[in-house]
Amino acid sequence: MSTSTSAGLYSQYESTMRRIADIRYAAAVLQWDQETYLPAKGAGFRGQQLATLSELAHNEFTSDRLGVLLNDLSYSNNLTDQQVRNIALTTEDYQRNKKFSAAFVRKLTEVINKSYHSWIEARKANDFSLFAGDLAELVKMKKEEAQILGYRHHPYDALLNDHDKGASVQLLDKVFDTIREPLRALLTEIQSMPQVNNSFLQQHFPKGKQWDLGMQLIRDMGYDLEAGRQDISEHPFTTNFNCKDVRVTTRIDENDLGNMVWSCIHEAGHALYEQGLPETQYGLPLGEPASYTIHESQSRLWENHVGRSLAWCQHYLPVFQQYFPEQLGHLTSMDFYRGINQVNPSLIRTEADELTYHFHVMIRYELEKALMEDKITTADIPDFWNESYLRYMNVKVPDHRQGCLQDVHWSHGSFGYFPTYSLGSFYAAQIFATAEKNIPGLDQQIQKGTPDSLLQWLRNQVHRYGRMYTSEELCKKVTGETLNISYFLQYLQRKYRGIYE
Repeated sequence: MSTSTSAGLYSQYESTMRRIADIRYAAAVLQWDQETYLPAKGAGFRGQQLATLSELAHNEFTSDRLGVLLNDLSYSNNLTDQQVRNIALTTEDYQRNKKFSAAFVRKLTEVINKSYHSWIEARKANDFSLFAGDLAELVKMKKEEAQILGYRHHPYDALLNDHDKGASVQLLDKVFDTIREPLRALLTEIQSMPQVNNSFLQQHFPKGKQWDLGMQLIRDMGYDLEAGRQDISEHPFTTNFNCKDVRVTTRIDENDLGNMVWSCIHEAGHALYEQGLPETQYGLPLGEPASYTIHESQSRLWENHVGRSLAWCQHYLPVFQQYFPEQLGHLTSMDFYRGINQVNPSLIRTEADELTYHFHVMIRYELEKALMEDKITTADIPDFWNESYLRYMNVKVPDHRQGCLQDVHWSHGSFGYFPTYSLGSFYAAQIFATAEKNIPGLDQQIQKGTPDSLLQWLRNQVHRYGRMYTSEELCKKVTGETLNISYFLQYLQRKYRGIYE
């Protein structure tokens, strides 16, 4: 195939992919609106609109015309390494999507839309039964999806692999078996010591001032507000329509400052990754994140390794005190640091400390796996959830809202996503340890409130590659080795033994 022919075909491929991306991101705008500003009575038609756009994008992406184009380009020897990778990844995605009928895609979108709105109502009413029926239908469709995709060992593998290529029950069982006992041992050690005080977070903090503080935090991180915005939603999330339009949401509890602060930092960490993806690769695989796990590594890195560090506290406590002098004026940086890192088994995953957080993830992983194995039904979820929280953390769940209704993920159909939070945390520790070695004076920069070099380092080491590499390949490229959980364990032990003396 001549160079000019290859160039022409690749140009057709780019145009096709970008047209499909336009449709998908139009649907994403409607989904963002659904979770922020959609009037309650608009839910029915919104489901129809989303289903139509999803079906249209699916038909475009699985067309025979694109299949022929990908096949022709796969034989070209005149493409760059990036172009070859784009074609290979798109071919993989094409073959996967080709397994689904347009009718299945439309029905799944409709069921997800219905589930989302029943989840909202169930949370308001604190009644899981209002969600259980729609969730049962969604679980049924996810099982069907697993069968359509195919798997070698476990039906859950098909859904896990969607969020991180290569993830499987076999891998995750091994990972959680490795981490479970060291975490329990460290938790027991901490619980034998006097508890640190974080009561300063549970005071009255007016919503308007919290909002202003949150906006300052995400601006200081480097989040470009000319290429994004922040809003309020039931559950904090990040969404993007291109690298120049990446939006985040937060939630505010006037009696708990931590709820807003670290959700802002977490979501801004996601957004910085999206804003750092290459603009020239819009609509193509190399313009997309490496995986959901690497995505979580970026948010957890900023949230914990930066936003819960002593250096960060030394810079930001005076800022917090300017916003809330009466509530926080008496604190020292060490008081603040120890308090925001209190280890205490709790109900809510998004508010959990760095240690017990992973028990929250394990519970969700085991629950989803049991659903896929038909060991439990959706009606069993509250009991399974409550028993697991008691067994893992000796925490009694008082109601559905603080229990099995707390996460939005199932209503989105995101089964297999939760393990990425733990895997992302493990990658984050390894990546941040490498950043500390490669960025002179990083701790001092964080202490001065100027961690710009960290963002630029992440842009160069992680963001710019898109999907060029798998999670493990990217980890090895950045750190020199594949995932090594010892980085995370050493980080936790060093940090918490210092805090609890």
